Amino acid sequence: MATTEEELFASVDALLEEEPQLPPPAERARLREAAGITQARLAVALKTSTQTVKNYENGRSEPKSPRLEAYQRLLNGWAAKYPAHAASAAAPAPAPAAQPEPVPQTFTGPAAPETSAVVEAPAAPERSAGPATSRRPASQKATKPPVDPRFPHGPLAVLDGDGCAYGTGGIVLDCPATTIPELVEWTLKESGLGAPKLNRYGKDSDPLVVLTAAAAVKLGLPERLEGHEQRRSLRLPADHPVVKQVAKAKWQLTQRGFGPWARIYRKAQGRERQCVQLAILSWDALDARSWPGVADMEPADIARVLGVYAQRVITPRGSTAVSGLELMTALRPPTRAVREEATGNWVSGHNPGSLGTEPMNPAPPEATPEHPVVVNSGWKGGFLNEEAYQWVRPVNLLTDEECTLPYAVGLDLNTAFLAAAARLVVGLSAPDHFVGPKFNPKIPGSWLVDLSHVELDPRLPSPFTPDGTRPTGPAWYQTHTVAYAQELGYNVAPIEAYLRRETGAYLDPWHDRLKNAYVDTLADLGVTKDLTDTEFLAAMERYKQTDPALAAVLAAIKATVKGGVGKLRERPQGKNYKDGDRWPALERPTWRPDIRAAVISKARVNMHRKLTNMAKMTGLFPLAVLSDCVVYPSPGDSPLAFLPYAASGKPQPGGFRLGPTPGLAKLEGVQSMLWAVDLMEQGLNPARHIKGGDV
Repeated sequence: MATTEEELFASVDALLEEEPQLPPPAERARLREAAGITQARLAVALKTSTQTVKNYENGRSEPKSPRLEAYQRLLNGWAAKYPAHAASAAAPAPAPAAQPEPVPQTFTGPAAPETSAVVEAPAAPERSAGPATSRRPASQKATKPPVDPRFPHGPLAVLDGDGCAYGTGGIVLDCPATTIPELVEWTLKESGLGAPKLNRYGKDSDPLVVLTAAAAVKLGLPERLEGHEQRRSLRLPADHPVVKQVAKAKWQLTQRGFGPWARIYRKAQGRERQCVQLAILSWDALDARSWPGVADMEPADIARVLGVYAQRVITPRGSTAVSGLELMTALRPPTRAVREEATGNWVSGHNPGSLGTEPMNPAPPEATPEHPVVVNSGWKGGFLNEEAYQWVRPVNLLTDEECTLPYAVGLDLNTAFLAAAARLVVGLSAPDHFVGPKFNPKIPGSWLVDLSHVELDPRLPSPFTPDGTRPTGPAWYQTHTVAYAQELGYNVAPIEAYLRRETGAYLDPWHDRLKNAYVDTLADLGVTKDLTDTEFLAAMERYKQTDPALAAVLAAIKATVKGGVGKLRERPQGKNYKDGDRWPALERPTWRPDIRAAVISKARVNMHRKLTNMAKMTGLFPLAVLSDCVVYPSPGDSPLAFLPYAASGKPQPGGFRLGPTPGLAKLEGVQSMLWAVDLMEQGLNPARHIKGGDV
């Protein structure tokens, strides 16, 4: 039957009337990443949850009207700015298939990729001179974790003195290397170690090889690295045989030299990086404060701990502080491919939302007293003092009713700095100076303001100073601190300010990744979001015994948060330093004391807001605060004895709430009220010692 014109038009009209069509899920994710927007920020814009956005981008679900039209409009706008051909022209090499987001799982034992040979691993395995082979003890259960085809054996391995390289997933590789250059060549050419980049504009993670003491000695290294300097500055002397071997083989060491964390590299050839990270266990590469008990574990268990951390956070690149800082850059690479309008060529350009490639001088009040900006200018105008709380309530402000309560109970906020980093707008450009500006809470920067007129209850710490004392005159404050004074109903009249015109939520992807790592690891330890408060307290009592390896991962994640924030204002090291000289950290674009101040300011303000709400709801006032820990007098030996709950049994919003996510609280410790008062009378902080055993 012949098709009529009317039938064809009717069919076309029907297509036009269908719902808006969205690009494929992978393209949706590409466009969002190209715009420098996190899934969490997009969820806020679409007034939905982060998980829903994840479902949109992996094809599990599709938006419905009216969210469908809004999402399509956004994607169309991004598509015009970041066309697909730009990405393909910038990266002609085929990209690996997108890896599915790791599903939280209970790590009951190492697991091997399907490609690993499942045979009994002998105590002293025979070594093969050929390509790396993998073995896994038969007693361990095999699973199929997501594997990048370029890195089939995971991000790292722990090498013992018998040439066995223990990888993630329980695999064991034969490593025939007997020198450091041979180890580097084997790692890059045969091991199958490495990890894919965390951002499409970033770089793949270099493989990490961790050396046990026996492996270090076998490769010609001393078992211990001795010296009288600080541990972090210890390194092999330039005339050590191993350093000479590395140079003779045309490899290079970074400026840090051959220390506990050594990077050995050659200049990249084309797009391929040639770099291996080494960590020497017997040189204290894994600090016991950040990695409790890990250095004393068996190689397979060390590989498991570091492997979970690498999967959820980043392949370790040094201390947890270094890894925390590196994670910021890995998630917000400074450059991306851009097309020159004049020539049509693709060149490296600034990646919007990042900190760029060049270091930036701070404003004088944001710097440290020894910084060249301060010394060379003769600055005498004072400095930001945005630090965490160290406050103890004066003993004469304790009431008789409080002193007769039997207990002092400490609450600790989970990763308070991480919670403060969520949706935190910070400056991305250089500071500009303003005299007599009108305060704007949306502009990040440093403000010279007199807040001494703010009257608050003396039983609470002042929100404007780390020691909780009331300000006595004009001082420099970060935006969040000044905004809080305004929130409390007080007038603020800045005298001058250093503000930044270009702003963005630089830390958002850093926050999202570390929050997921923290929550997922706690969940693996049996501490989940669906527990009642009573069950939560019980689970937190036993989680370290549930799985010491995963407990160590959790400790490392927490240290990554605090250390990463601290690294934003790393001070000079070494006895030979002179004020006014530049130090190595200043050459990083991530040396940003103003961003550190913003995080700490917001965390301290969040703490004070909770303290104030608690006083209103319960009539209770804290005895002491130390950073993210607060101590309250209590009628019982549990937070359940004084935390505010509604008649329904649900926690009252605004105060402290128990739970496993960043910003919620857990029990820090319980002591007698007499114990707490005794410390306060001695001028000591009960929040520092509430766990007990150290007074």
